[in-house]
Amino acid sequence: MPDELIEASAPIAVIGAGTMGAGIAQVAAVAGHPVLVYDAVPGAAERAVGGIRERVAALVAKGRLDVDPARLRLDVARALDELAPAQCVVEAVVEDLAVKQALFADLENVVTPGCVLATNTSSLSPTAIAAALSHPGRLVGMHFFNPAPVMRLVEVVSGLATRPEVAAAVSELARAWGKQVVRAAATPGFIVNRIARPYYAEALRLAEEQAAGPATIDAVLTQAGGFRMGPFALMDLVGQDVNEAVTRTVWAAFGYDPRFAPSLLQRALVEAGWLGRKSGRGWYRYGEGEPPPRPDAAPSRPAPSWVVEHGPSPLRALLGRCPAEVRAGADGDGTVELPSGGRLVRCDGRPATALATERGVPVVVVDRTLDDATATGIAVAACDGCPAPALDEAVGLLQAAGLAVYVIDDVPGLVVTRTVAMLVNGAADARHKEVASAADIDTAMRLGTNYPLGPLAWGQSWGPATVLAVLDALHAWYGEDRYRASALLRRIAAGAGSLL
Repeated sequence: MPDELIEASAPIAVIGAGTMGAGIAQVAAVAGHPVLVYDAVPGAAERAVGGIRERVAALVAKGRLDVDPARLRLDVARALDELAPAQCVVEAVVEDLAVKQALFADLENVVTPGCVLATNTSSLSPTAIAAALSHPGRLVGMHFFNPAPVMRLVEVVSGLATRPEVAAAVSELARAWGKQVVRAAATPGFIVNRIARPYYAEALRLAEEQAAGPATIDAVLTQAGGFRMGPFALMDLVGQDVNEAVTRTVWAAFGYDPRFAPSLLQRALVEAGWLGRKSGRGWYRYGEGEPPPRPDAAPSRPAPSWVVEHGPSPLRALLGRCPAEVRAGADGDGTVELPSGGRLVRCDGRPATALATERGVPVVVVDRTLDDATATGIAVAACDGCPAPALDEAVGLLQAAGLAVYVIDDVPGLVVTRTVAMLVNGAADARHKEVASAADIDTAMRLGTNYPLGPLAWGQSWGPATVLAVLDALHAWYGEDRYRASALLRRIAAGAGSLL
C-alpha cells in the first residue's frame, strides 16, 4: 500500500443509505470528496442523495455551511462494481456479522488493493468482520455517532489484523472531515458503548427497585449530575429495542458478565412495543397534547434556622448556599446535625438505614452532584423509621439552598453517586485492559454521549478511594459481582496514582 492511503480529494464510497450512511456521505461530500452511495434496496441511494442535497441547501440558507450545494459531487452507484474507483469504502449496513463479512468479501473483488475498507459497526468486532477477507489488514472500524454530520466523535477501531498505517490513514481522514478521533481496540462496545452501559443499567435497577420513577431519576441525573439528558428520556430517543439490543450484544460478548446484564423491565417495554418516541410510547408518552414528564419533587418545607457542622463536612458547599446559621460541632465526623437531632450524611454508597443503625441517630443521606455550587436539584433518602421532623428539616434546608429536592427510597448509592461510580469503574477497567488511553476514554465519553465530564476525570475529582468505597458498599449490600471494582481502580486507591 502507498504511504498516503487516502488522498484529500479521493473518491469515497458509502454502502448503506440509511440515516447513518447518508450522514457519513454528507460529511465526506461537504469535505470535498466525490462520493458514491450504494444500497441494495432499490431507490434508497437515490433518496439518500436527494435528502443530502436538501439538508445541505437548508444549512447553507441558514448560514451554517459555506459550500455550494450544486457543486457537491454525490452520485448513486447501482451495482457494487461501480465502487471500484474508491480509495476508501465506509460500510453502514445492518448490524449482522454474516451480512458484513459477505459484503466485504465481495468488495475485495471490486476495489483496488490499496483501497481502505472501513466498517461503521457500533457493536461487532472488526476482527471478526475482517476474518473472512483475503487481506484483513486493510479493514478498520470507523464508528460515527448519530447524527454523523453533527456529532464530532469518531472511534477508529483496530482489529487484530488491522495494519497500523490503515488505522492512521482513516484517523487522518476523519480529522480532515472535522472530527475528533479516538483510537480503540476491537473489544465489545469499543469505548462509548462499553462504558456507557451503567448510565442506563443503574437507572433501570432503581426503577425496578421502586426507588423512584423514571421522571424523577431523569431529573436527578440532569439537575444534580449535570447530564444533558436523563437515561429514560435517552432510551426513548434512541429506541428501547435499539438500546436493549446493544446491551445484549455487549453482555453476550463479555461472556454474560453481570456488569452488563440487561434489564427485565426494559425487555417488557420492547415486548409491549413501547419503543419510545418512534412508537409514541416508551417510558413516557409522546404525541400532541401529551404533558411532559413530571418528576416527584418534595413540596416546600420550612428551613431550620441553624445546623451544626461536625466538620470538615463534604456538605460544606451546599451549606454555603443556605441562609441557616452553621455552627461548629465537635464530632469531626463530616456530618451535619439538624435541630431535631437527625444527621445529614453525604452518600458513600451505604443506605441511610445502615448508617442510622451504626450511629444510633436518624440519618438522611444526601446524593452527590457534579458541582454543589451550581446543582439545581438533588436526591435524598431517609432511614427507615426516620422521624418526620428530621426529614422535613433536611428537605427544607436543601430547598433553601435553591435546590429541587427529590426524596427517594433508601437504596444504596442513591442516584448520581452509584451511576457515576459505575461509569468511573467501567472507564478504569477499559483503561486497564488497554481498550484506549485515558485521554481518549474521557474524550469519547464527553463527545459521544455528551457527559459533562469524562468519567476518569470525574473519578479523580471525587478521589479514587471514594469511588472504591461506593463500589465496595454496593457490592457488599447486593452481594453481586455486578459491582466488583476494577483491579486498576483498587490499585490506584491503595497508592498514590491517578486515574488520568
